[in-house]
Amino acid sequence: MIRFGIIGTNWITEKFIDAASNIEDFSLVAVYSRTEERAKAFAAKFDVTNIFTDLETMAKSDVLDAVYIASPNSLHAEQSILFLQNGKHVICEKPLASNVKEAEAIVQTAKAHGVVFMEALKTTFVPSFVSIKENLHKIGTVRRYFANFCQYSSRYDKYKEGIVLNAFNPAFSNGSLMDIGVYCIYPIVALFGEPTDLCANAYMLESGVDGEGTVIFSYPEMEGVVSFSKISNSFIPSEIQGERGTIVIDKISTPSKVEIHYNDGTVEDISRPQVENTMYYEAKEFIELIKENKTESQINTYANSLTTSKLMERARKQIGLVFPADRN
Repeated sequence: MIRFGIIGTNWITEKFIDAASNIEDFSLVAVYSRTEERAKAFAAKFDVTNIFTDLETMAKSDVLDAVYIASPNSLHAEQSILFLQNGKHVICEKPLASNVKEAEAIVQTAKAHGVVFMEALKTTFVPSFVSIKENLHKIGTVRRYFANFCQYSSRYDKYKEGIVLNAFNPAFSNGSLMDIGVYCIYPIVALFGEPTDLCANAYMLESGVDGEGTVIFSYPEMEGVVSFSKISNSFIPSEIQGERGTIVIDKISTPSKVEIHYNDGTVEDISRPQVENTMYYEAKEFIELIKENKTESQINTYANSLTTSKLMERARKQIGLVFPADRN
């Protein structure tokens, strides 16, 4: 049984707990929040008795083996490193860090202490994404990867009223690229590796973060185009275009319906059955790594996380998106 602690008491945390609860070896034993009242209220939902309001105490505690971190982006590195240093396994929400320097520090700490660290980027574990990877050869030489994820943020209305919540506050290393764009960029790295170059553009909000943007990636034989937004919606699918056909993906963050449209007009459905709460697959991978005494996922590898972090940092420099964490 793997005893989990939780950092972050929001909807994504509840979704993770719901998914992981379907895995035999998952046991939720501890909850952290900055306030005791919130920690108690959240813990009560899941009959958890161990609550913490001090991270140092939690990291040193022997009541837990692993921690799921879903705090603001700016806190990911500091919190991950603290728990790794204390011998705890860490699964941390995407993006794993504010910048490359922090990302590298996390990986080095995990390696030094012989524990598991994994970025909780769910897309790559979803059965229909695995099918994309396994069927990619069918479309011939790939010439274009187009990933689209534009989702109007519920917090943008408040922003327009003059209230800047975390989602649009650079102090928390947020914005469209970090929160939404990562879902478009991580898969291109997982499928095609590191590009030779990139060109980024964005609409910057007065708060200092990007509201929406586009990045074009250059590869020797293809290009990647990713489009993301927190201030508008899009309803068009993503595609991987090859010389013999095109893979059409309903939603790049959580592929469900995936089809190959061949040049001769035939269509092949390569979708695979999967559970509704797709966070199940990342939780399962993480728990299996711990049980098998492995320290790194072969799917969400350190290399994939570091490359994605590097690409997002390069894109940020081009659009002028600077976080306080970059000055440390």
